[in-house]
Amino acid sequence: MKVWVCVCSVTLLLMSCQSYKNVPYLIDAEEVCQRTQQEKLYDAKIMPKDLLTIVVSCTSPELAAPFNLTVATGNNVALNYTTTQPVLQQYLVDNDGKINFPVLGELSVGGLTKKQTEQLVVEKLKPYLTETPIVTVRMVNYKISVIGEVAHPGTFIISNEKVNLLEALAMAGDMTVYGLRNDIKLIREDTTGKQEIVSLDLNKAETIFSPYYYLQQNDIVYVTPNKAKARNADIGSSTSLWFSATSILISLASLLFNILK
Repeated sequence: MKVWVCVCSVTLLLMSCQSYKNVPYLIDAEEVCQRTQQEKLYDAKIMPKDLLTIVVSCTSPELAAPFNLTVATGNNVALNYTTTQPVLQQYLVDNDGKINFPVLGELSVGGLTKKQTEQLVVEKLKPYLTETPIVTVRMVNYKISVIGEVAHPGTFIISNEKVNLLEALAMAGDMTVYGLRNDIKLIREDTTGKQEIVSLDLNKAETIFSPYYYLQQNDIVYVTPNKAKARNADIGSSTSLWFSATSILISLASLLFNILK
């Protein structure tokens, strides 16, 4: 009997150690810290369907005015009157990676970073201005989505245009206990419309060196449920089916009893 108890205790201890290894993030962080890392900051690249704002600034506002188009927006529609407030024109990048900018015409910005786009616009503006302008480019609709086994799934706007996988999970309230840390799916679409699904293992610290660690605009992160969640779902559906069948049988028995009595 004592031998049986010892065997059970050792088995439970091994199972608990094994399950613990699948819970923490970045287990081997110390080994990764010893690796040589490239000191290069992530910079998002412009893709088709991105919505851009481009602001041209000069010492004289009149010089920059032709390049800073504004549009009127309607407010208080529910109150049956409209107040127009001018806002900057936004530029939608087409499938060829191009936008139509005032005066300059068609500009090819697909695949460029913000800084590269700003430099491009500055160069194109030189024949039209007597001074070197300041150009600021922002991505208005930079967003990512997190679904699956997280506390608060949803779509999130990234105002600073830079987010990594751990930050995305934090925005969604972190993974639940049913989420697989070693099998997170990243769904990404490239500039040609080709879909790609990549598996990432957050138990391993080396994941932070992956080219998929920093998320691009419109990326979808899917946290896969573990077997326990799948079993619970099966039990729940089976229990509901069993109760439904039992209710039907009771109703039929009651009906037959009333007919035959």
